[in-house]
Amino acid sequence: MAQIINMPRLSDTMEEGVVAKWLVGIGDKVKEGDILAEIETDKATMEFESFHEGTLLHIGINEGQTAAVDTLLAIVGEKDEDITAIINGDTNTGGQLDLVDQINETEKIENKPKVSQEISSESNDFQIIKMPRLSDTMEEGTVSSWLVGVGDEVKEGDILAEIETDKATMEFESFYEGTLLYIGINEGQTAVVDSLLAIIGDKSADFNSAIENFEKVSSDDVVSHEENEIPAEINEDFSSKNVGTSSSNSRILASPLAKKIASKKNIDLSTIQGSGDNGRITKVDVENYKVKEKEISELVDNRVSQSVSATQKSIDGSESFEEIENSQMRKAIARRLKESKFSAPHYYLNIECDMDNAITFRKQYNTLPNTKISFNDIVVKACAIALKQHPKVNSQWFEDKMRLNNHVHIGVAVGVTDGLVVPVIRFANEKSLTKIGSEVKDFASKSKDKKLSPNDMEGSTFTVSNLGMFGISDFTSIINQPNSAILSVGSIVQKPVVKENKIEIGNIMKLTLACDHRSVDGVTGSLFLETLKGFIENPVTMLV
Repeated sequence: MAQIINMPRLSDTMEEGVVAKWLVGIGDKVKEGDILAEIETDKATMEFESFHEGTLLHIGINEGQTAAVDTLLAIVGEKDEDITAIINGDTNTGGQLDLVDQINETEKIENKPKVSQEISSESNDFQIIKMPRLSDTMEEGTVSSWLVGVGDEVKEGDILAEIETDKATMEFESFYEGTLLYIGINEGQTAVVDSLLAIIGDKSADFNSAIENFEKVSSDDVVSHEENEIPAEINEDFSSKNVGTSSSNSRILASPLAKKIASKKNIDLSTIQGSGDNGRITKVDVENYKVKEKEISELVDNRVSQSVSATQKSIDGSESFEEIENSQMRKAIARRLKESKFSAPHYYLNIECDMDNAITFRKQYNTLPNTKISFNDIVVKACAIALKQHPKVNSQWFEDKMRLNNHVHIGVAVGVTDGLVVPVIRFANEKSLTKIGSEVKDFASKSKDKKLSPNDMEGSTFTVSNLGMFGISDFTSIINQPNSAILSVGSIVQKPVVKENKIEIGNIMKLTLACDHRSVDGVTGSLFLETLKGFIENPVTMLV
């Protein structure tokens, strides 16, 4: 039976999309999960996969064309199937489904949820909302806080909850209007994507059957983290204070950043008057809050007591340890790096760069008004220009093809408390050193505050990882797939070098390029490093 695929809504604000590229053609066999096309939204260019299996019979929107959400995108069905009536707009034709219905139909066949929010097939007086996929690598999410309660009226666009993903804590808004009838995942609980999150609808709606018929989330998929967030011995000492949370059963409205700062400063959020909407506590409220002297004294006493206790334990020779539950970010990092390391055949190329000219160049460049660039900015810019000359290093590997990117989007690895994030400098080759430096600083600030959006971290074609500021002279990195290479940047070290047959003190920086041998051969990687070395050692050539 032919299945209609409409232009999907790939972001909460998307009204129309542009088909950037079709990855399959009419007559091609399509499997569930195959990437059909790359679709440009108002936020990013995203890969759109098929929920169906069959033959691609019709393409409704050609490459480069723009169409509104729910416009006919394609038709997948059996080979040689007659789809004339569907193309002509006969809405009564069997098998013609809109975006929501086609996904529901797939779920009936496979009994497997596919979208984050959908209309219940049983009734139109309530809507089922599932745990959304808020990043491209998200497999599960934790509900940090609910901003509405059961019985509250909800409007389209209202923030329902704050959800912690593998990359950030994000606000999740409603696509529907009505009353919050049911909450399926409580605060502090973790659930896989597409688990039942909530139900919104009419106050009189009968939704019990929908809950019963909904695929139950197993106990392995939902785990409470409330008791594990604080070690037992500390939790016991602070139980009476309940630091950073409410001392009552009432819900506290606070931004994720405010909660994070409050937790670090051991501030009880229930004692703070919020200045945001509906009394919501903001970052400024927490920073301006002064802890009472009595509370400070009690906290200091507790800390001293814990320190003395720990010292006594070490003197007694008793063994102890602390288990820290893996965050969503740590789980994602572990999964993605394991997949990359054991699937991509890595090899490494090393060079040394003479940084004397770069040091002089940077010093002179920073004399310009309102200008301050780092050596990392110089490396990013040099990589961007070199990648345009060596497109295979700027490529991406897929099982059935290799993509040579004409654009250069450089991911810059940034270390955060929970692990590592990689925000992306888009069209880096077209940007000035000052602009690159400004964006890197902005991303670094957002990273520390967990304010990076999924769009900030998507679409890289190459990655730079710099540990030079920590005194690391050289190291190797794991490729950020599907990219074909990543550059590791070490510190600038003074060492004896030979110049014009004389030994002098030089400033040397080591670079290590990790390459995927499936897409980048040794000669290709070497030529790229040769070009890169030329730009880094003579930065003025990048401005010509």
